[in-house]
Amino acid sequence: MTAAALEVVDLVKRYGDRTALDSLSFTAARGKVTALLGPNGAGKTTTVEIAEGFWPADAGIVRVLGLGPRDRSLRPRVGVMPQSGGGYPGLRAGELLALFASFHREPLDVPDLLERLGLTEHARTPFRRLSGGQQQRLSLAMAVVGRPELVFLDEPTAGLDPQARRATWDLIDALRRDGVSVLLTTHLMDEAEQLADAVVVIDHGRLVAAGTVAELTAGDGQIRFRGPVGLTLALEGATVSERPAGCYLVEGGSGPQLLAAVTAWCATEGVLVTDLRAGRSLEDVFLDLTGTEVRT
Repeated sequence: MTAAALEVVDLVKRYGDRTALDSLSFTAARGKVTALLGPNGAGKTTTVEIAEGFWPADAGIVRVLGLGPRDRSLRPRVGVMPQSGGGYPGLRAGELLALFASFHREPLDVPDLLERLGLTEHARTPFRRLSGGQQQRLSLAMAVVGRPELVFLDEPTAGLDPQARRATWDLIDALRRDGVSVLLTTHLMDEAEQLADAVVVIDHGRLVAAGTVAELTAGDGQIRFRGPVGLTLALEGATVSERPAGCYLVEGGSGPQLLAAVTAWCATEGVLVTDLRAGRSLEDVFLDLTGTEVRT
């Protein structure tokens, strides 16, 4: 049986009196995109940094492509994208990517990778003069240029504009099609919904949920949609709530019949709605699991 891309078993990490990871266990499959989600302070970064070999665990087991995270043979097989930095300030973007490519036997084509991430016109710009979003895209390029088997992406689209964000999504999707395993951390629930084959949610250093997006968001008898503020839906056997304004939750009965009732009402009343979905969104699930209080 092929080993998982990443296996975490009863992982414990403490910083003084604070327990960052408390017997955390999960698996990331090979050739899939796994989204590691959690609020600030949940233990995501600690987990990733241990898996990348930067810190030792206090207890538990971590296996990366079947090996210990500090095994030197993993270096050419794993790509790492930090949240920020990662570049030599004085080197030009194209030179920096070419340098990273030279470390690998069969790297991706550097000009093509620059083009895919919208960096061709900035190839001669020193790293320090790139915008934050451009540095972010270049860091992604450096993480994948060596054709890794597993790549760690920490908030890969933070601060990017919609065009750059879409280009990043397309590249991650291409990596998956090529059989690359991806562990993705993100605070953007729509990004996780769009990209992830599997989702792992942690909080206070513990696993609180794991599964596919469909498995986590399934909710028979719930319909959600956006529409004009103040709609009054009269649906037999169903309750309708509006929170926040213009966002509606309809509950009651079985899913198919409830969906038919909602769409029939909209057609009869001439109401055009958007974002119509059965079940819950991943953001709804995330907030249910981790709470709604703001964390720092």
